[in-house]
Amino acid sequence: MMRSRPPRARVAFGDGATADLADLLGAVASADRSAFKALYEATKAKLFGIILRIVYDRDDAAEVLQEVYLRIWRRAADYDGAKGTPMTWMITIARNRALDWRRRQRIEVPLDEEPWLDELIDDSADPQQQTIASAESRRLAQCLSLLDEDQQRCLILAYREGMTHYELAERLERPLGTIKSWIRRSLGRLKECLER
Repeated sequence: MMRSRPPRARVAFGDGATADLADLLGAVASADRSAFKALYEATKAKLFGIILRIVYDRDDAAEVLQEVYLRIWRRAADYDGAKGTPMTWMITIARNRALDWRRRQRIEVPLDEEPWLDELIDDSADPQQQTIASAESRRLAQCLSLLDEDQQRCLILAYREGMTHYELAERLERPLGTIKSWIRRSLGRLKECLER
C-alpha cells in the first residue's frame, strides 16, 4: 500500500501568502526579499541553536549565523529537493560554517559534550520522518558504542568537529598511520553494523 506524504509545513510571508520552505528557497533563488525574510524568521532559531552548540559563544554564533544566511541567499538555487529537505540543506550549511569558524579559532571541544546526534533530527520533518530520524540516530549511537573508546573519539572529532588526520594525530597523541587505520576500520565496522 502506498502511503501519501503528509502536507509540508507552511510559512506565512508577504501579504498573508504562505509557502513551504522549499517554495521559499525557490523564491529566494529569484532574489525575493520577502521570501528570504520569511525563510529567516522560520529557521533562525534552529540554525542558531546548532551553531551555538559548535562555537559556544552567542556573539560568535550570531556572526556565523549572518554568514550562513548570506550563503543561503547566494546559493538558494543550488538546493536540490531530491537530496534532502530544505532544513537539512540549511543545517549542513550552518554546521559547515560553524566548523570552519572553529577551525579558524582553534577552539578545543570538551569531549564529554556530544549533542551531535540531536542534529540528525530535522524539526521541520513530519512526525513519521522524525521517528525514522530518531531511530537512525539511536542506531548510529548503538553502532558507535561497539567501537573502542579511542576509535569513537577519533570518528566524532573527525566528522563532528571536522578535524583532519594530522590534527587528530596531534590531539590524540597517536601516529598518523594509526589514526588513518582507526578511521578506515571504524567506518567499515559502522557500515557493517548499520547494514544489519
